[in-house]
Amino acid sequence: MTENYYKWHSPHLDREFEMLVFGDEGYPLILFPTSMGRYYEHKDRGLIAALSWFVDQQLVRIYCPDSIDSDSWYNKQIPPAARAYNHTLYDKVLLHEVLERAVQETGVQRVAVAGCSFGGYHAANFAFRYPEKVSYLFSLSGTFDVRSRLEGHYDDNVYYHNPLDYMPDNADAALWRMGIILSVADNDVNRVQNERLSRILAAKGISHWLDVRQQAVHDWPLWKEVLPYYLSLIK
Repeated sequence: MTENYYKWHSPHLDREFEMLVFGDEGYPLILFPTSMGRYYEHKDRGLIAALSWFVDQQLVRIYCPDSIDSDSWYNKQIPPAARAYNHTLYDKVLLHEVLERAVQETGVQRVAVAGCSFGGYHAANFAFRYPEKVSYLFSLSGTFDVRSRLEGHYDDNVYYHNPLDYMPDNADAALWRMGIILSVADNDVNRVQNERLSRILAAKGISHWLDVRQQAVHDWPLWKEVLPYYLSLIK
């Protein structure tokens, strides 16, 4: 499979940003790394190999952007307000640098997003904030509440990047046109948050699938098993 490495100076972060892209053609999938993971994590962990058939058949083109978790939600060396603000800068990178490249290169106007664990947070947050730009969301063992990382701090940047808070009031019509899968293990540390988000979506009448995998845990073997199946559902 074709693998391309990109590195550029991000005007939003004012520093270099890196990304791997797998495949030449196909539906664009933005695949977020796990907590403080790097752009090469999914390759090293074998998730890209698990998706290779879709790439080889030119059904999907996978974009693996870097994360800045260590400078945002996970950086306890800076004040909580700065952590939340730094994530807003990452959000701009995703929207204006990563997404725009994917749209330009593939010609597809609404992309798919996916991620495992904290990557599931990134995927869901991006999809719910920009539903007119996202057609499919595949969150695998995702977490959807960042408040536990902020020592009680709360501001608009936290609210608008915390899906469990803003989704009850989110009335964007494109949400009702999105394919949404919340995948979680029955023994998953994030199961409760997935069930809570599912109830919020259900209360709004937003179609989705809460896929609770039995006799499974929050780990890579599960994610490598289920994500290929979810990609097969892209039309």
